Amino acid sequence: MSSAATSPAVAPRQGGFHRFWRALKQLFLEVVGAMFAFLGIVLLNAALRSWSRDVAHWLVASAVAVAFALLFFFFALSSFRRARKL
Repeated sequence: MSSAATSPAVAPRQGGFHRFWRALKQLFLEVVGAMFAFLGIVLLNAALRSWSRDVAHWLVASAVAVAFALLFFFFALSSFRRARKL
């Protein structure tokens, strides 16, 4: 008897639809990650512009925008990592 047939480490062959669905999920996660990264860059740019123009009025708002930008970057990173694990 072959050891490859009895080994639990060998994954069974995946069908065509399963491979397609996996690729579709990976593409979705990568697109979502790219969108979050883009939104994070836009928010960070807006925060830096508001901070450099009028510090007194928008200091709190720019800090909130930076916090949201960092949160979006975290979501982008986690989405890319999850897409890679598939």
